[in-house]
Amino acid sequence: MPILGRETHLFPHDLFERAHSEQQAVEEQAQHRDTDRWWALYTLSRQEKQLMRKLESRSIPFYCPIIERRQRSPSGRVRSVFEPLFSNYVFLYGNTETRQTALTTNCISRCLNVSDGLELTDDLADLQRLIEIGLPLCREQRLKEGCRVRIKQGPFAGFEGTILRREGETRLLVTVNFMQQGASAVVDDCLLEEL
Repeated sequence: MPILGRETHLFPHDLFERAHSEQQAVEEQAQHRDTDRWWALYTLSRQEKQLMRKLESRSIPFYCPIIERRQRSPSGRVRSVFEPLFSNYVFLYGNTETRQTALTTNCISRCLNVSDGLELTDDLADLQRLIEIGLPLCREQRLKEGCRVRIKQGPFAGFEGTILRREGETRLLVTVNFMQQGASAVVDDCLLEEL
């Protein structure tokens, strides 16, 4: 028995069909006006569901893949918990004004622009189909240890290095090959692109 039931995680229900047709039209016409597009909202810690409630109450389209995870309580009972597949991420579909409205919810840490909306629409729709099928899903990290990456944005934008995983943290290793030494810094996966 779930502690809390599954909440709305896709609003409106036909979001992917609408986004796919609109993104396809935008790419074909190469329009530069303020059209609806995807934004990746990085929430404050454990604020995904609160943000989804606020977006739904303001009729702002969004998607957050939610999976069911079974856990054992201290008393030994098995219970279901519904949690975001990607911690701290909610995907918003709208224009700049919609994004500004979402930022007033006080649940968002930062907002990332999605460059290829059509690809994201297809990927999220595929993910939603897997969730609807009921397959047990688990999180997979985008980057594997040892991958060469470049930081896309932020104060370290442009730095290149290798990914390390240490004590649950993703670290960027920048080496000086001549000396066979280097340094590493903690970075968010969302700031990295594979080379």
